[in-house]
Amino acid sequence: MRIEVTFADRVGIAHEILAVLALRRLNVVGVEVDPPLIHIDAPGLDPAALPALSDALRAIAGVRSVAAIDMLPGTRRRLHLDALLAALPDPVLAVDRKARVVVASAAAAEVAGLPESQLAGFDIGELFGEAELTRDLTAGGFRMSGREVTLNGQPFLLEVTPIVDVEAAGAVVTLFTPSRLGERLDAIQNLDELGAGGGFARILGESPPVRALKARAARVAAMEAPLLILGETGTGKELIAHACHRASPRRDKPFLALNCAAVPENLAESELFGYAPGSFTGAQRGGKPGLLELAHGGTVFLDEIGEMSAYLQAKLLRFLNDGSFRRIGGEREQKVDVRVISATHRSLEAMVADHSFREDLFYRLNVLTLIVPPLRERGQDILLLARHFIARAAAQARRPPGRLTPAAAAALLANRWPGNVRQLENVIFRAVTMSDGGVLDAADLELAGAGMQSAELPAEEADSWESAVEGFERTLLRRLYPRFPSSRKLAARLATSHTMIANKLRKYGIPER
Repeated sequence: MRIEVTFADRVGIAHEILAVLALRRLNVVGVEVDPPLIHIDAPGLDPAALPALSDALRAIAGVRSVAAIDMLPGTRRRLHLDALLAALPDPVLAVDRKARVVVASAAAAEVAGLPESQLAGFDIGELFGEAELTRDLTAGGFRMSGREVTLNGQPFLLEVTPIVDVEAAGAVVTLFTPSRLGERLDAIQNLDELGAGGGFARILGESPPVRALKARAARVAAMEAPLLILGETGTGKELIAHACHRASPRRDKPFLALNCAAVPENLAESELFGYAPGSFTGAQRGGKPGLLELAHGGTVFLDEIGEMSAYLQAKLLRFLNDGSFRRIGGEREQKVDVRVISATHRSLEAMVADHSFREDLFYRLNVLTLIVPPLRERGQDILLLARHFIARAAAQARRPPGRLTPAAAAALLANRWPGNVRQLENVIFRAVTMSDGGVLDAADLELAGAGMQSAELPAEEADSWESAVEGFERTLLRRLYPRFPSSRKLAARLATSHTMIANKLRKYGIPER
């Protein structure tokens, strides 16, 4: 039986309390003193004898109460700690000041293939097969950046948290698998995408081409085959890819992207396939997993696949054939479960014809296909998208949402939008942030770069470069002057000097007298 005694702290009171139990020949196996409480574990104490024992203890000067408890606080803390360690999905090791294992979680024991009790006392460098790891940890005061290690043939990222308590100096060592790192990276990169109706709710538009695209995308999303997304620049191909991932059985696994046009060949290879320790000068010590390992169980999106080099095309083809690959400089074959979604604005069929893209890779990627329509083919969505972008830009600028004038709406609808949805978003953002009021007129959009053809002279009417520039300046100033009827206001609106605007107004006779 276990009891809790509340007392007023004074010298010798704990000894007197234990003496009462000794007189009753009760074996005490555990005592925890934390004034004003003392907890005692006496297995031989009969509950029926507790009232008499309580009276004897309360006769001691300073003892205030005696109560039965189910567990000593220290035992409860240890049980909670054990439950916490058992619940952690990532392997965790606590090491002492000499980098020897003191406590190991159940996940760590499972990975190491040893019971938790046998892991205790292991040198951390011996455990991972890297003798220098112990030296690096102890010499650096257990302050070390993350590095890749291998335990029982599995790669992990090792992170160290120093313990600065003098009596319990050492560190907590946590191991993360590449897939767990991928889940964290996905959560950080795609935080705003989560919980959006399976992803398709983020694809705005009610035009027939968009409705058809959503219907087809919902069907191909559930398939496990590679998916190729085609469309002009700025149409939202990555948004479609992400929506397909979130609507697929892999929705709870990482979605990681690589833009093949944004990085050079050698960097793209290391980003996609990772590299082994010591592969090249400047490489991260211990190696680095690539996106394929990080996205295990999920999806890798390869944007601008048409820009991929011939060497990487061959390496990607091999992975698509059997799901295996080698890291740069590595000797071990690795196998991962990843769905590949690719996208491009280029004609891969034409690239195959001129031998700049592998024909066999094209057919491996082009199992399922989605074609994203350009903005000019979904005209009824333009104003819907514009209002959405106005609200978002206004929120970022911390101002009330504005509205479009009929002239502005007409200018948006008349524009060809060669840059598609991305261009529309940029135009609206600039117009909202640069406008002074809550109304966006056509002039605001022209200043931001949309519908500029209405403010320009037709090419055939321009006799020279100078006359074309003068025609543009004259048209622009005439349109803006009624809203900003002074040289100073116009200069502020156009972010230029008052003197230049005053000279231009005189030159073009604005306002007309």
